[in-house]
Amino acid sequence: MEPVNGEPVDKETVDKETVALVTGADKGLGRETARQLALRGVTVLLGSRDPGRGAAAARALAAEGAVVTPVRLDVTDADEVRAAAARVRAEHGRLDVLVNNAGAFVGSPAAETTAVEMRDMFEVNVFGVVTVTHAFLPLLRRSAAPRIVNVSSTTGSLTLTSEGADLPGDADRRMAYTCSKAALNMLTVQYAMAFARDPESAHIKINSATPGWTATDINDHRAPRHVSEGARALVELATLPDDGPTGGFFGDEGRVSW
Repeated sequence: MEPVNGEPVDKETVDKETVALVTGADKGLGRETARQLALRGVTVLLGSRDPGRGAAAARALAAEGAVVTPVRLDVTDADEVRAAAARVRAEHGRLDVLVNNAGAFVGSPAAETTAVEMRDMFEVNVFGVVTVTHAFLPLLRRSAAPRIVNVSSTTGSLTLTSEGADLPGDADRRMAYTCSKAALNMLTVQYAMAFARDPESAHIKINSATPGWTATDINDHRAPRHVSEGARALVELATLPDDGPTGGFFGDEGRVSW
């Protein structure tokens, strides 16, 4: 491995470890995803926009035997994202797994939803994903088996929504959220197509994942699924074998309609 920022990266260490970054991982689904990956032996970087919460989450996970490293990372702050990417490059030389989990929800009836609310939602759920993916793509290209997981939602399915499926949650208050997740799904498709055309990126697998209606702060913990269940699809897509799918939308029971 060539020197990074003037410092040589230990080739043996880099070759053996699997390095994963999970954004928005100081609580809820992100923290559980970090926990499950760490317990599989993955070197996990726990992204958090609040350094205090990130450090506290890392300590709590360590007490469970899941050792992770907190990384300050606000997905809406391009400078902070670039700094995180520089740190990962200096310390690990590459990134094998990126889980774009950081997300936001603001509930408002469709007829009352403002453009400001829509922009705020897209800033985290869509533009934040682009910012992080763009910054870390050079490090993902250096991995032998890179994986990107975009954490979406079943409610972002155009097919299920237009068919009148009985999707969980507050159906009359989620327009901004579901639109952002539908846009995130399109990002997944567009990235997958672009990677397939690029020899340097063709080995990257990228998929959207839905955790199902999982109890988190977003729904005031009203959902029936525990985060340990919700994280299953994310972890499986993050650890796909070489013959695994790319450019798809999945839950823990299989493919989900776009």
